[in-house]
Amino acid sequence: MQIYMVGGAVRDRLLGRPVNDRDWVVVGATPDEMLALGYLPVGRDFPVFLHPETREEYALARTERKSGRGYRGFVVHSSPSVTLEEDLSRRDLTINAIAACADGTSAGGLFDPYNGARDIAARVLRHVTDAFREDPVRILRVARFAARFTDFHVAPETMQLMREMVAAGEADHLVPERVWQELSRGLMEAKPSRMFEVLRACGALAVLLPEVDRLWGVPQRAEYHPEVDTGIHLMMVLDMAARLNAPLTVRFACLVHDLGKGTTPADVLPRHIGHEARSAELLQGVAERLRVPVDCRETAEVVAREHGHIHASGGLDAAALMRLLERCDALRKPERFGDVLLACECDARGRLGFEESAYPQRQRLAAVLAAAQSVATRDVSAQAAARGLHGPQVGEMIRQARIAAMARWLDAQAAAG
Repeated sequence: MQIYMVGGAVRDRLLGRPVNDRDWVVVGATPDEMLALGYLPVGRDFPVFLHPETREEYALARTERKSGRGYRGFVVHSSPSVTLEEDLSRRDLTINAIAACADGTSAGGLFDPYNGARDIAARVLRHVTDAFREDPVRILRVARFAARFTDFHVAPETMQLMREMVAAGEADHLVPERVWQELSRGLMEAKPSRMFEVLRACGALAVLLPEVDRLWGVPQRAEYHPEVDTGIHLMMVLDMAARLNAPLTVRFACLVHDLGKGTTPADVLPRHIGHEARSAELLQGVAERLRVPVDCRETAEVVAREHGHIHASGGLDAAALMRLLERCDALRKPERFGDVLLACECDARGRLGFEESAYPQRQRLAAVLAAAQSVATRDVSAQAAARGLHGPQVGEMIRQARIAAMARWLDAQAAAG
C-alpha cells in the first residue's frame, strides 16, 4: 500500500497558496484492507474512505471508462493493480494531476508524469489526456479555474477540445445540479468574468446560459454606459461584485440583472425600455432550469425589477420611498434589501470610468429603511385601537407613521446641507 497526496493540495502548495483541503489516493490496496485499518467507507460510485483520525478522504486508485452521455456515463474500475499514473491520467488538468509522497519529505517529492509543475510555472490550464472529452463537467471546471487563477490561460489545444465537445452535444447532457455547483463556485472566484469568457469562447455559454450569451453585441446608451456593449458591462459588474466581496446571492443577482436587454427589439436600440420586467421574467426561467436556491432567486428578482428605480431614488420623497421599500419587501427582509443595494452598487460601478465612483443611494436607502424601522409599531397600534380602528386601518396608520419618520430624516439631511 502506497499513499500519495494529490490534486488541489499539491497544486496550491506549488503555487504558494494556502492548502485548505487535502485529498489522498491509495495505490495497491483493497477495500477490505482499508476497513481493517479503521478507515470509514463513504463512496457510492467508487471506493472512498475517511481517515479514522483526520477524516480526510482517501480514494483507492481507479480508472474510468466512458459508457454513456454526460458526466454520469462512466464505469469505474478500482483494484490494487491500478497504478498511480493510470489514476492521474483520468484527471482534468495537468496542474491537478500531480502527486506528492504522503510525508512530503522524500527526495524529488513529486510524481508528475503529465508535466503539471511545468504548466504551473508557465501559467497554463491544459488537459491531461484526450479522456478529458468524456466528462463535460470539465468544461465548467476549466472555466472556473480561469476565474480563480487570473494569470493562467487556457492552452489552445484544450480550448479546441472543449469546442469539439460542445459541438458534439456533450454540454447538452450536463445535469442542472452540476451546472449550478460549478457556476456558483465560479461566481465566487477572484475574477468571475473570466469564467464566462472561457465558456463563451468554447461555445458552452450559448448552450448553458443562452440568456446571458446573447447580451454580447447588444448596445446601450453611451451617456450611461461608456462601455456600450451589454456583455462587457455584465463582466464589469461581476468583477465589481468580487472586488466588493459580495456574497453569492449578490453575484447571481448581478449575473442576471440585465437579461431583458438581450430581448430588446432592434428598432429601439440602444434604449432598453421595460428591460427590468423582462429581466425578472427571464431570470425565473434560468433559476428553474438550474434549480437555483431560493435566496439567490428572490434577491435576483428584486434587483432585476427594481435596480433602475434604486439608481434614481435620490430625488424621491418619503411617500415614494415607502412604495419602493414595500416593493422590495425591505421591512420584512432587511438583510435581503442590503444585498439588493449592494448588487445595485456593483451595477452602477461596473461601468467604464465609474469604477471608483461613490454610490450614495446605498447608504441613503439603508438610512431611510432604518428610519422606517424606528417607528414603535406597538405604540401606534395602541393609538389606533384607542380610536376604534382595526385591521387594515391599523396597518395604514403604521405605514403613515413610517412615512412621517422617513420625512423627518430627509428634512434633517436637507438641513444639514
